Amino acid sequence: MTPMKEDYLKIIFELGGASEKVSNKQIAISLNIAAGSVTEMINKMVEEGLVNHEPYAGISLTDSGRKRAVTLVRKHRLWETFLVEKLNFALPDLDVEAERLEHETSEKLANAMDDALGHPKRCPHGGTIPDRNGNFASESHLILNEVKDGETVTVARFIDNHDLLTYLGDIKLDIGDKLKVNKHDPFEGPVLVTNLTDKQDLTIGYKAAHYIFVE
Repeated sequence: MTPMKEDYLKIIFELGGASEKVSNKQIAISLNIAAGSVTEMINKMVEEGLVNHEPYAGISLTDSGRKRAVTLVRKHRLWETFLVEKLNFALPDLDVEAERLEHETSEKLANAMDDALGHPKRCPHGGTIPDRNGNFASESHLILNEVKDGETVTVARFIDNHDLLTYLGDIKLDIGDKLKVNKHDPFEGPVLVTNLTDKQDLTIGYKAAHYIFVE
């Protein structure tokens, strides 16, 4: 399987495609790829039995696609956790290293890391880590951009993206922070929020708001 298809499997899983349908637009924004390219790749993955695609409804993982995605996500997030806890890596630097390492990681090594780390349930950016039997805790798939004005939410996790994590570090947005959504600017403008934890007003870009999951 090509690295690009693996990236698609992982992002569909991260967006909630193991249990519900995700849109072409969500995948395109998350991978920073044109919608037409996403459609082309999804059609190939449908032919290979990795995803289901219902027009106007969305995309979800098949049993085969889900199994492959869980394996990839588990190895990737175990490495991220190891890099932070044992080697003191910064959050924005994790994805590239974990991406390289996951492809060379056997199940035996993944299980050994899991044991050494004490069976972590979440990776450093909040994503669930499947166990060795493929089971994983539920997680929120509500993105910040979908929260209505006036509502208060808690930051649950971030998409694993170097530029995003660097940006969130700069504005000091952390997992567990409570946010009050004040306003969505029109025409794909930013989301204006108040970080109630740090007592700071923040302006979060349209794309970044698609990468932040809240509950």
